Amino acid sequence: MKPTPAQIRSLSRRDPTLGKAIRKLGPFPGFPENFHRRTPTFAYLARAIIFQQLAYAAANTIWLRATSLKGESGKTSASEIASLSDAKLRGAGLSRAKLAALRDLSQKVMSGELKLGGLSRLEDEEVIHRLVAVRGIGPWTAKMFLIFKLGRLDVLPSTDLGVQEGLRQLDGLRERPNPKELELRAECWKPLQSVASWYLWRRLDSPEGDW
Repeated sequence: MKPTPAQIRSLSRRDPTLGKAIRKLGPFPGFPENFHRRTPTFAYLARAIIFQQLAYAAANTIWLRATSLKGESGKTSASEIASLSDAKLRGAGLSRAKLAALRDLSQKVMSGELKLGGLSRLEDEEVIHRLVAVRGIGPWTAKMFLIFKLGRLDVLPSTDLGVQEGLRQLDGLRERPNPKELELRAECWKPLQSVASWYLWRRLDSPEGDW
């Protein structure tokens, strides 16, 4: 999804400091981006579990090894994970905790306890509620799913260190705001909290000298 130019202008008026960053960083591309749009929902969640708390390079290596394994279907699906042995998945580099989380995700999808096809029709809080019932998926991962996979525009990942640091720099704070402080500061971003968060992430990607 993508907000209208009028909505972006309104966000800039409500938060002039953020508005300066918006003008400098350029147009918001919209969610979901091509990679997230093309990735099947199960694969997206499985990948999110693997990438949690790991450096990108290490996580990507494990992910590529895991997805190169071929079971019954040859695809990254719930039935595929179920058909692969623990030894094979552990051999790809999965920890015991991540293996258990993938097994739980697969079981819940195959049993129908978690219906992936219906998630896009649910309200944000219900999506979070259903996803965090899966072992290894917490609120942060669920919110990333809402933003980057479902394209929800008004989700605030208040525990995200990148968003916290982006706001610290934006407002010239000595310390990063805690989640509650961030939530209070973000009130004026509604109904585009995801968009504001995206600009804070992009601000961190910009050379410090540009500011």
